[in-house]
Amino acid sequence: MCDRESKRQRRTGYPGGDGRGGMTEATRAGVFAVLRATPSPVRYLLGGVLINQLGAFVQTFLILYLTFQGTSVGFAGVCLAAYSVGAIFGAMLGGELTHRFGGRATIVAVMTCAAPLIASIPLVRGTPLALLAVVGLSGLAIQAYRPAAAVLLAEYMPEEHRVMAFSMMRIALNIGAAVAPLIAAVVIQVNWDLLFWLDGTTAALWALLAFVLLPKRSAAPHETESGGEPAPTLSARAVYGTLIRDTRFLCYLVAGMFGMMIYAGWVAVLPLNIVDAGYPVGLYSTVLVISSVVLITCELKITTYIVRIPKYLAGLFGNLVCALGFALYGLMAEHPFFVIAGALLAVSGLMIHGPSTASHPATFPAQLRSRYIATKETVSGVAATIGPMLGLYLWSTFGGPGFWGFCAVLSVIAGSMHIYGLKQPPVAERVAEPEVVGERP
Repeated sequence: MCDRESKRQRRTGYPGGDGRGGMTEATRAGVFAVLRATPSPVRYLLGGVLINQLGAFVQTFLILYLTFQGTSVGFAGVCLAAYSVGAIFGAMLGGELTHRFGGRATIVAVMTCAAPLIASIPLVRGTPLALLAVVGLSGLAIQAYRPAAAVLLAEYMPEEHRVMAFSMMRIALNIGAAVAPLIAAVVIQVNWDLLFWLDGTTAALWALLAFVLLPKRSAAPHETESGGEPAPTLSARAVYGTLIRDTRFLCYLVAGMFGMMIYAGWVAVLPLNIVDAGYPVGLYSTVLVISSVVLITCELKITTYIVRIPKYLAGLFGNLVCALGFALYGLMAEHPFFVIAGALLAVSGLMIHGPSTASHPATFPAQLRSRYIATKETVSGVAATIGPMLGLYLWSTFGGPGFWGFCAVLSVIAGSMHIYGLKQPPVAERVAEPEVVGERP
């Protein structure tokens, strides 16, 4: 009976345990205990992610760079759109490469390709078609490493600390995002072109570190049938067919899409709304600093408590806290206090639901995991592209209170959808077997 249930869990990706997403006593460990228990490959992986993020200048500074060099704002926007489109397809490419060749090989390959592409942007800026191609391919290569990194994180980190591992990755990304603009401010004073040469260098360094430090073999155990034989390989058609029939995962994807649309629109609108309300730009800088410091210093500790509750409750409560923060943003015209308070609540909501929701695709079996993660990253990429445009339209049409009210309502909807999307299904829903490649012997 236990073997049958174990086999069902491996095929469907839904953990068993106590109904809290596989929580055990080990998940109650403190931050330092988890850090000590972190395997070396995970530390190397997180270090590589941080190094790469420290030089991630393309998406942030591309428009500024091109307009500074005399390119029209319109064409600079087209170039940024090309980068976003490339990133969307890059997530699916990364998932497929990871499934076929493994996470380490994928990171080495795509970052080796990304390095010269990024470094060549200053060389082709005078040739529009070449610039579009290089920027689009850069987005493709850069984004392709994300599914591979997530799969490796899930494979090497002990299952009871997996949510904490994704929290660590989020912190590595946020540290890089906070420090990178400071590095850029210094580099720009020397030469704008150095931005992209440095970005290419960090990408090449990430590829080298992955090649040298990450293990060549996967840490994930080979799945076997009850007779001890290897589990049959699933075709891409079978995996995506299983995904489409998985209404819980589809609900999770839609909730995540709403969340990313809110986040991308929030980032685009907040500085404009602060200035429009009559406050100095320095207030926006203060919000960024406070949010970054709180996120970097507090998320791991908060996650040690969040892993004690079911993931669907983390998804719900986190989004409700975000919604309260957005409601306070809508009052910013009354007093700057509401800007700071809204920022603190919004970032607190992200810390509550972010690690649990980000780690969810990694709970699926190895045969499904890379493509499920890639699908999640692709949907997030589409939402990140739509979010700023939708946010700016709503803000210009309905004003600040209207936009922030929309964000609050959509955040409540996303949190409510997580109740179904992240909740462990009944056993009856966990027995379907996906199609396999070839015949069973």
